Amino acid sequence: MITAQDSNTEDSVGQTVDAVNTWWDNPATREWLIDKPIEIGITLIVALIAHWGLRKLIDRLARRSANKKAKLPAFAPFGRRSREEEEASAQMSAMRKAQEGRRQARVHTLADVGKSAVGIFVWLWAFLAILQTLGVNIAPLLASAGVAGVALGFGAQSLVKDFLSGIFMLLEDQYGVGDTVDVGDGIIGDVEEVTLRVTTIRDIDGTLWYVRNGEILRIGNYSDEFSIARIQVPVGLSNDAEKAADVILSSAQKTVQDEAVSDAVIDEPVLNGVTDFDVDHLSFRVSVKTLPGQQWAVQRLIMARVLQDMQAAGITTPYPHGIGAQRPGDFDI
Repeated sequence: MITAQDSNTEDSVGQTVDAVNTWWDNPATREWLIDKPIEIGITLIVALIAHWGLRKLIDRLARRSANKKAKLPAFAPFGRRSREEEEASAQMSAMRKAQEGRRQARVHTLADVGKSAVGIFVWLWAFLAILQTLGVNIAPLLASAGVAGVALGFGAQSLVKDFLSGIFMLLEDQYGVGDTVDVGDGIIGDVEEVTLRVTTIRDIDGTLWYVRNGEILRIGNYSDEFSIARIQVPVGLSNDAEKAADVILSSAQKTVQDEAVSDAVIDEPVLNGVTDFDVDHLSFRVSVKTLPGQQWAVQRLIMARVLQDMQAAGITTPYPHGIGAQRPGDFDI
C-alpha cells in the first residue's frame, strides 16, 4: 500500500527532476556551461598554437638569415694571384667575418624583439576575444584604451620616448649585441642585451649598466666595419727626430706581423708624423687599421714593442731619469 508520505516523496522527487530538466533545457544554461567554456578553450588553444607557431617561424627566419653567407669579392680571376692580392683577399675575408658576426648578432636581437611583440599581440587578442565571448562589450573598452593611451602618452612621455628610440635604433642598426659602444657619461663597454626600452652594457670593470634608449643622445660604436689603433710616442728633444721616426715605424711594422695580432690587422701601420711639439718632447703618431674591437690589443702590443726598440736604439723619452734627477755624467770633471 502506498502511503501519503511516499506519494509526497515521489512528487517532490519528480518536481526536482523537472526543475533540473527545465534548468538544463534552458539555452542560457547550456550556453554558460558548454558553449562558452568550449569557445574560451578553443580561443586559448588557438592563441597557444599561434604564439608557438609564430615564435618558431621567427626563429626559423632568424636562423636562415643568420646562416646566409655573404659572397666575397674575387681577386685575380686569371692566373696566379700575387702576394699583395692574397693579402688583400685575406684582409677582406677578415673584415667580412667581423661584419658577419655583427650581422648575426643584430638578427638575433631583432628576433628576440619580434618574439616579444608577437606574444603581446597574440595574448592581447585572446584576452579581448574571451571578454567578447563572456558578453562584455569591448567597443567602449577599446575607446577607453584609446583615451588611456593618449593620457599615457602625455603622462609617460619618457617611456614612449624610450620605445620609439629603441625602434629607430634597431631599424637604423646603430649598434647590436656584442658591439663595444660609448653612450656618454663615461659609460663604455660591450652591449649584452638590447630591448625596445633598455640597452644593457657591461663596462671594462664588469659593471652592468642599464641605459634607457631615450636617454642615449649620442653613441660611438667601436665595432662597426673597422677600428683604428692609435699610438702616441713621446720622444725627447735631444734625439734625432728622423732616426726616431724610422725606429718607431719599423718597430710597428714588425709588431703587426706577430701571430698574436696579425689576424686582427687589416692594413700596414702608418706613421702620421709629429703631431705634438712641446718644450721637452716631440710626439709621433702611429695608426693601424684593425678589425672591429681589436684596436686595443694591437695598441697595447705596439706600445710595448716600440718602447723596447727605442731603448735598444738609444732613443730616450722625456725625462728618462725622472724630473729634476741628475743624469749620469752631468757633473763629470
